[in-house]
Amino acid sequence: MKHLIDCAMKREKCDLVVKNAQIFNVFTGEIERGEVAVAEGRIVGIGAGYSGIREYDAAGRIVLPGFLDAHIHIESSMLSPEAWASLAVPRGTTGIVADPHEIVNVCGVAGAEYVKEAFARLGDGAPDVYLQLPSCVPATPFETSGATLSGKETEREISRELFFGLGEMMNFPAVLGADEDVLRKIESAHREKKPVDGHAPGLAGDALNAYRCAGVLTDHESLTPAECREKVARGMYIQIRCGSSVNNIADAKDAVDAYNFRRYLLCSDDKNAKDLSIRGHIDDALRRLVSAGLPAKYAIAMATLNVAECYHIPEIGAVAPRYVADMVLVDDLVGFRVTAVFKRGKLVAENGKALFDTSARYLPSAVKSTVHIKPVTEETFRIVVKGGKLRAMEVLPYGLYTLETLVEVPAGTLNVKGTDLCKLAVIERHHATGNVGLGLVKGYGFHGGAIGISVAHDSHNLVILGDDDRAMARAAALLEGAGGGMALVSENSEKIFPLDIAGLMSSAPAEEVIANTGEIADAARGMGVKECYEPFMTLVFLSLAVIPKLKLTDRGLFDLEKYGFVPLEES
Repeated sequence: MKHLIDCAMKREKCDLVVKNAQIFNVFTGEIERGEVAVAEGRIVGIGAGYSGIREYDAAGRIVLPGFLDAHIHIESSMLSPEAWASLAVPRGTTGIVADPHEIVNVCGVAGAEYVKEAFARLGDGAPDVYLQLPSCVPATPFETSGATLSGKETEREISRELFFGLGEMMNFPAVLGADEDVLRKIESAHREKKPVDGHAPGLAGDALNAYRCAGVLTDHESLTPAECREKVARGMYIQIRCGSSVNNIADAKDAVDAYNFRRYLLCSDDKNAKDLSIRGHIDDALRRLVSAGLPAKYAIAMATLNVAECYHIPEIGAVAPRYVADMVLVDDLVGFRVTAVFKRGKLVAENGKALFDTSARYLPSAVKSTVHIKPVTEETFRIVVKGGKLRAMEVLPYGLYTLETLVEVPAGTLNVKGTDLCKLAVIERHHATGNVGLGLVKGYGFHGGAIGISVAHDSHNLVILGDDDRAMARAAALLEGAGGGMALVSENSEKIFPLDIAGLMSSAPAEEVIANTGEIADAARGMGVKECYEPFMTLVFLSLAVIPKLKLTDRGLFDLEKYGFVPLEES
């Protein structure tokens, strides 16, 4: 403390002085010209006349606090933590509230330990990772996951220093029903004085009151201004989402005003590698919010101080004395082009490039070789029907929700070639149980083979779509052989891009992941997938049984509105 005070009083040299800067104040929304002085990784002064061992000329650029993502699953990028940091840190991200829900559903708590350790090994350039213990493993009792975390296990794990809080409570019906095991998970977090994140699409009225009574703090699933305002009025924080699959900026920003803007946070939730590379991370959300008409000072608070105060993270989120010296230099408050990033007073990225080594990969055995299936053949995908009406999923364009459509078919072995139908299969891949769920998708456009992927929210079994049973079996074999990945089988060719980390992420460099995932997606697009669907990424949500309406798990067709399984053939 004495050293910090002596540096602040200019009796000692600072470690770093950022000169010729415009400093944004998140407390007042104002900008002042001057210098930022740093010692021992903390800001010691804002003003003029400081002397530093190192000096950095901001050249009139604006200094902002480091950007914080309030809710993210990094696994959705398909990048390793090291490759993810190589893209996100140069965009200004210095901290994330990470829910490793995907990898924990595959590998158990060992998956969370892997994520934390991989980031830690990055050293000075590592973003702060506030790791949440996933609350829904599995997300529902209607699918088979690689691991299970009960209330008893959650009590044990949440007490560890590894975990900052409890991840998004997606099973809100169980909260409202006061399910004993679910409440045990939440209560264990409260006992440890750790935050509980939420997931509550459409919750209102008495149900919202009950959800808040459980002490759930946040929600990132609010899609209308009215829903945002009601949740804020009931004491929640709203996470405005700017991801690759879902973006609710246009709706959420209309709920923000000069009084309530401190109750809003920015998050990406799920963002793929290509979007991270081209559009950016939280800087992308800032650009979009300001372009949509939100005052920049509100948006900046949502990306910095609001996140820190929501989660009670002390002394980050501001450029002010005593605060950790996580700083981002941008050209202006419209384009938010990041030119330099400081982590604890050390320059870790400049002009879009990481200045720390991201080439090494930490790959423990716990996250490798995670695909285990019973042998499948083309007979596995054969569907014999009595004739009449079958249920089919129809995916809403550019979205994740599905409708239930009834299609008329003749009796016998179902042949979907030459129709607007595809078969869909979800194959259990954790314990080789032999579970295979079969269904139909209408209007996807794909024809001439099969595509498959080992990413399938939330239990991440294999999901395969096609119009040819033999090609579907071959796609499953390719995925098993690669230890997970993205596969495409046509009459004349085969493609596989391995996802060797839990069948979810690749250990390859970011540039290689972007190029290879793009190539295989383009090949699938060439086989007819409609523009309103992302060939592979739309598939990964077709087993997500917590989003309406009709979804497919390894145990069969699930109707969220009926909250139960339904047969393929309508009775």
